[in-house]
Amino acid sequence: MSDIASIVGERILAYRKKTGLTQEELAEKAGVHHTYIGQLERGEKNATLQTIEKIACALNLPLEILFEAIVLGENQSPIARDIYNIVAKLPEKEQHILVNILRKIVEYRRI
Repeated sequence: MSDIASIVGERILAYRKKTGLTQEELAEKAGVHHTYIGQLERGEKNATLQTIEKIACALNLPLEILFEAIVLGENQSPIARDIYNIVAKLPEKEQHILVNILRKIVEYRRI
């Protein structure tokens, strides 16, 4: 499946876990089959925008969050994508801590 399907699927999984929902619960709230949620999370299926919108609503997320900072093509950095996917799964407080640590490291290297 395409990179974008995998990235969006990973984000659905991360936000589903963050909200404490099972695949079945998310599927029921979004009006889709629970096996379909699993296929999306694994990047095995391409969802329509309407389905992604239903899932975002079920997760109480703005739709754009699932597509935020996706860069495809030659300029895509696999390392940056990996970092984003790791950090996106953490609670917001821990995300802020990591960003501050990263900023300090970058500042220190400039000295």
